[in-house]
Amino acid sequence: MLKGRYLLFNQGAAQMVGKKIEEVIGRDDTAILSPEEARYVMENDQQVVFSGETSSKEEVLTLANTPRTYLSTKAPYRDNHGKIIGIIGISRDITKRKQVEEQLREQATLLDKAQDAIVVRDLDHHLLYWNRSAERLYGWTAREALGRSVKELLYQDASEFHAATNAVLEKGEWIGEIQQYNRDGKALTIEGRWTLVRDDQGQPKSILAINTDVTERNKLKQQFLRAQRMESLGTLAGGIAHDLNNVLAPILMSIELLRRQEKDPRRQDILSTIESSATHGADMVRQVLSFARGVEGRQVEVQVGHLLREIEKIANETFLKTIQVRRDVPDDLWTVKGDPTQLHQVLLNLCVNARDAMPQGGSLTLSASNMLLDEQYAAMNIDAKPGPHVVIQVEDTGTGMSPEVVERIFEPFFTTKELGKGTGLGLSTTMAIVSSHGGFVQVQSEPGLGTQFRVFLPARTTTGSSDAVVAENDLQQGNGELVLVIDDEAAVRQITRQTLELFGYRVLLAADGTEAVGMYATHKAEISVVLTDMMMPMMDGQSTIQILRRMNPDVRIIAASGLNTESMAAKATKAGVTHFIPKPYTAETLLNALHQTLHEPA
Repeated sequence: MLKGRYLLFNQGAAQMVGKKIEEVIGRDDTAILSPEEARYVMENDQQVVFSGETSSKEEVLTLANTPRTYLSTKAPYRDNHGKIIGIIGISRDITKRKQVEEQLREQATLLDKAQDAIVVRDLDHHLLYWNRSAERLYGWTAREALGRSVKELLYQDASEFHAATNAVLEKGEWIGEIQQYNRDGKALTIEGRWTLVRDDQGQPKSILAINTDVTERNKLKQQFLRAQRMESLGTLAGGIAHDLNNVLAPILMSIELLRRQEKDPRRQDILSTIESSATHGADMVRQVLSFARGVEGRQVEVQVGHLLREIEKIANETFLKTIQVRRDVPDDLWTVKGDPTQLHQVLLNLCVNARDAMPQGGSLTLSASNMLLDEQYAAMNIDAKPGPHVVIQVEDTGTGMSPEVVERIFEPFFTTKELGKGTGLGLSTTMAIVSSHGGFVQVQSEPGLGTQFRVFLPARTTTGSSDAVVAENDLQQGNGELVLVIDDEAAVRQITRQTLELFGYRVLLAADGTEAVGMYATHKAEISVVLTDMMMPMMDGQSTIQILRRMNPDVRIIAASGLNTESMAAKATKAGVTHFIPKPYTAETLLNALHQTLHEPA
């Protein structure tokens, strides 16, 4: 076949090309192929002749008017002296296999694009499939996860896992919520939809799991349920307080009558004790009513800075000398409209709690700042409303609280103090007062690391109520600069993108440091600034910053975090970043940071 003519052509080949054997024998490839395809095949044949080696290659050819894919294996045919005198070729139609492979690739691509984590494990719990969303959610790449036990990888307590797995094996599916942990040890609340997969004989083969991260959704749900619970407790407490007032009123009124009739000093002392206890009870009832009904008081313009100065004076005079009190209030602090006596009570309650949390001494910091809350901030906190606010911060270095305690601190009568040392009404009253002023309270605390209370109060700006909300045009505008936003929370990414695009920026989104590095390598010349979260799975913010700076020492970076902001800011600074913003950030804070970063000298 050195001249390209067929010497042997079997029946299978004839059926494949739609020709009779005699129509092909003695002719070259033009008998069955178009001139272009015939030239392509003959070139492949010549390569086999010249190399003297067997070749296997996929060829896409049009035979019998149908394009199909063939796996062609060709080998040189030699005579007794080893001289090549022809080619032996075997072709196999693999069109269907290629179509199946393409379909599988398309399905795999779709699974990788799914927002849910999709994993498959065998009946011994070893992972067989792990899509891209699973990589983003849990922090392990597919290469790291495949073959490992899902039980050991994602669970600290396997009891829930075994219960759900047994339900799948018994019923064929399981739907519910389960606790899992990512690579960094962060607890995740997962809504799982698990299905039993069977083989061709109907025997159980594996378990397909589609897992959705509902951690943030459940936090909002808990906030809503807590608000409902507080409202119900308020109604109940109001009813009890009303009845208690009816009990205490005649006691207090009767004491004075008895005192006028009683001359015995010992009995006068007993009456004084009864009066003191009843008065204390009446004060508690007033606090309960404040919590239950909300607090009404006179509404005047209040200088928060003056209140903090008074609280600082009281703390310095009455607290242990081992507690250092510091105050930080800017001169341009906005005013709030409210009752100064009630706001004084709020600050005093928070400071007394801080004092009690530092029996061996420590540091108490009182500060205030102006903050414009926008729609983005409100979307990230269920209690927030857009507009100008004064934020009062009371921070101590005391014993701190566990998440379980933080969950309940605003409930009336809940206290962690010893019997007789606390009524459990201080913080519930604080919440009622702040709510009646249109504000809200945020708490951050960790055992052994202290507690931070932030009181948000609607403010009146110095330019008057007509300028209370800063117009969008007053905020810093972008000029088409491309910003790479890196954050593992989808809601934060989307809200930030919408905000930046509204103010004239272009945006690229990355769910983690690994994805961000790849994006930066591709768009390095276009990206003007990088905004990165410091706490992320797979590759944290500090590592991401270090890699980006190695790629481009002049890269402009803004770091952000909502966890232990001082520590995270220090990490960012250590990595060479000069701009840090705490989360959740407002649009004004973000846009100002971008403007400063983009316009500072390189």
